[in-house]
Amino acid sequence: MATDAAAPDYRSTVLLPKTDFPQKANLPQREPERLKRWLETGIAERAQEQPGRPDFVMHDGPPYANANIHLGHVLNKVLKDFVIRLRCMSGYRVRFVPGWDCHGLPIEQKVIEDLQAKKQYADKTPLEIRALCHAYANKWKNAQAEQFQRLGVMGDYENPYMTLHPQYEVEILRALKVLNERGYIYKGLKTVLWDPIFETALAEAEIEYEEKHVSPSVHVRFPIVSGAPLPELAGAKVVIWTTTPWTLPANLGITLHPEFDYVAYRVNGETLVVARGLLEQFAAETGLAGGEVVAEFKGAIMDRVRCAHPIFPGRESLVMIGHHVNLEQGTGCVHTAPGHGADDFAIGREYGLEAYCPVNAKGCFDETVPEFAGEFVFKANAKIIEKLQREGTLVKAGTLTHSYPYSWRSRKPVITRATEQWFMDVDKDGLRQKALKSIDDVRWVPDWGYERIVAMVTTRPDWCLSRQRHWGVPIPALRDKQTGKSFLDAGVFEKVMGYVATEGTDCWFGRPVEDFLTDELKANGGAERYAKDFDILDVWFESGASHLAVLNEHHKLSWPADLYLEGSDQHRGWFQTSLWVSLGVKDRPPFKTVLTHGFVLDEKGQAMSKSLGNVIPPETVISKFGADVLRMWVASEDYRRDVKIGGGHMEQVAENYRRFRNTVRFLLSNLFDFAPERDAVPYERLAEDDRWILAELSRLVRTSVAAYDAYEFHRVYHAMNEFCVSQLGKVYLDCAKDRLYCSAPDDAERRACQTVLHELAKAMLKVYAPIAAFTCEEAWEFLPAEPGRPESVHLDVFPKPPRQWDDTELLDRWKMLLALRDAANRRVEALRAAKEVGGNPDAKIVLETESEPLLKLAADTEFMKRLVIVSGFEARRSAPGEPEPELEAFGVKARLSAAPADGAKCVRCRTYHTNLGTDPNHPALCVRCTGAVRRVVA
Repeated sequence: MATDAAAPDYRSTVLLPKTDFPQKANLPQREPERLKRWLETGIAERAQEQPGRPDFVMHDGPPYANANIHLGHVLNKVLKDFVIRLRCMSGYRVRFVPGWDCHGLPIEQKVIEDLQAKKQYADKTPLEIRALCHAYANKWKNAQAEQFQRLGVMGDYENPYMTLHPQYEVEILRALKVLNERGYIYKGLKTVLWDPIFETALAEAEIEYEEKHVSPSVHVRFPIVSGAPLPELAGAKVVIWTTTPWTLPANLGITLHPEFDYVAYRVNGETLVVARGLLEQFAAETGLAGGEVVAEFKGAIMDRVRCAHPIFPGRESLVMIGHHVNLEQGTGCVHTAPGHGADDFAIGREYGLEAYCPVNAKGCFDETVPEFAGEFVFKANAKIIEKLQREGTLVKAGTLTHSYPYSWRSRKPVITRATEQWFMDVDKDGLRQKALKSIDDVRWVPDWGYERIVAMVTTRPDWCLSRQRHWGVPIPALRDKQTGKSFLDAGVFEKVMGYVATEGTDCWFGRPVEDFLTDELKANGGAERYAKDFDILDVWFESGASHLAVLNEHHKLSWPADLYLEGSDQHRGWFQTSLWVSLGVKDRPPFKTVLTHGFVLDEKGQAMSKSLGNVIPPETVISKFGADVLRMWVASEDYRRDVKIGGGHMEQVAENYRRFRNTVRFLLSNLFDFAPERDAVPYERLAEDDRWILAELSRLVRTSVAAYDAYEFHRVYHAMNEFCVSQLGKVYLDCAKDRLYCSAPDDAERRACQTVLHELAKAMLKVYAPIAAFTCEEAWEFLPAEPGRPESVHLDVFPKPPRQWDDTELLDRWKMLLALRDAANRRVEALRAAKEVGGNPDAKIVLETESEPLLKLAADTEFMKRLVIVSGFEARRSAPGEPEPELEAFGVKARLSAAPADGAKCVRCRTYHTNLGTDPNHPALCVRCTGAVRRVVA
């Protein structure tokens, strides 16, 4: 018999895999080519526009058009693209219209900064500033559109919506008009959050909180001057505590809770009034321990007591009773300045106090307090504390580190200031209760989104709609010069909307007031009597009206949306503002489902910021790994909480991407001579391992589709990775190589295996197409030709595995077989360690068991050899009284042993046989290889 050294070279007869599907992904280079092809062939539009399907509408929350995209944008837009693609592949007609938020302070401030740097700001009119803002927003909208498309995000980028489009502006005004007609809009003097840097009112949605803000804190005496209800309170001093000393000049009162217990505390020769529940804390903080309580009483008896003002002699402060007082901190006696706080304003109005606010738009004291006039309020704190010290009313001064509201726009601390503004009344006609009820009818993903939105809707104040800026949609209010009152008029709205439809909202700033007056207003004095106001609308109102401007108006969309998908901060932003506008205009919420994702953090769990130097630009990741790897990173994370990213994260995702790509490449490379119509083998003729992997594939498909439906993309990612590693890499593909490489080309077992590989490739590409959009599309083109298959994977639907694949008995059986396989491998590994064999093909396994099902299965020795990848396999019944079995798994007991294989090694398949040389022309080949070589040569 010939030895290996003398054997002919049979390499040309081995059916080695081959494919043109590239081994290396080169995603940064190939993906732009794929994008270009998608645009040329209209694949994205065709995928969304397939006729005869039910509609699925996802409304895009508009990103702000003022900078390059960041990883937060990536998380958001890629998640949206997952939804678009999965719904297309679930059999829906999906039309995604991307949008941009274009008005507002950040853009206006950037334009102003540029003008100031060129010393041109003073010369610019509001219209000229608006034109520059318009160009700036358009520039960044175009840049972001390119960046979103580079990520593979499908959408109608030729026809996006922008809040600066005239037709969109018309719909904003129409929504405001309807709300006004229904009585929800009013103008009034109220305390609002105020940005002194940009000199404008803010809404809650424009506020973020700095957790380590340091404020001065003071305990201050207010001497009782009249109305003391008890003898012990004559000459006593009510003590307040505040972290805003700058509001003390505006103090008009002190508020106590009617039901709390208060004490007259005698210490160091004076009597101080504080809440009983805070006395111990107060004494410790001020160093006034050791006094005695000389009287105790309910707060209610102090109603309308009068105290001397602690700063200005001759002024008085009124003691009031209010239920908003708490015992969390301070003294239980609350300093009340109606011009500087929502609770203060409300209790002051109840008691008939004016909303006195001696602070101007720049955050500086006005002439009504000459001692501090012109001083910025925060800088004035020190002077006010000095004044308290001189007047003898300061008990104790210190500092407090606490959470404080900052402007989302200027990134600086805000103040509270009473001004006249336009508001939306969120309690009119039970609107708040209607909102809370409607929240129950919406699906919130994840579940905690429900509790968050309920809490915010329950506690939010009336919505401050007006802003004192140029760049935005104007509130078309007129001011009556005779009365000084501003008002909204339905006829004026109609005239304004008519001009806006063709000219945009610049018309309000450029046209004379006469153009907007109704006949009635003209008859009542016309331009001599009426003037335009120039407040603009809160940009959150503009985006909150987007469902009306886009879903109602776009001929391929419908209202309400099936899905809103944004970050968790939008519970107090876009989700909520959209809800208020929708309920006020249409009495229904604008969405059926709301999905929320977290924020992107660095590897250490810190928020990304330029100051920390931990910002990772998306283009950096794409240029190194490609968009598909970035998309897989999005899928890998449970977006329902904050997600982390960094070099280590991306390298791991990149490794999993390579595993998926290499698995697909292996499948495709072994289908080079497979024609499905000609060569496919019926399920009934497939081998045991073929049917097992199809059962596992069915489970993968069903698990993934269910996860997609639940928007749990991380489950799809991990299921696919596990399938590639465990079921395919470690078992099936390992077992399949011998059949694929060494059988004759048209051998029934090889064709059976190829049939399964074809099913695997098609199903895996379709399942993973929403995530690895570029790679799955590329691989799709290398599948064997098959009639009726769409040219793009994105034009197909998710696979529906035949029911016969779902063989639970087979899956249960394979749990035992895989345990047996692992045990056999351990036996062979022991032989390798002893250098008795070089690898599994050099060994044989002997199985001894009393299990009838296992003996029956093991009777197919060719299958068992393939499963364990050995050259010999023998199964026999255990003899009674033999030693305990070495394997107990899934109710089966067995003993396994391994030894070097019998016979000689076939030089072609590299396995051992006892019948080499049945053909004298091929003396070094086994029977199977001899037949294969004859057929290949023939």
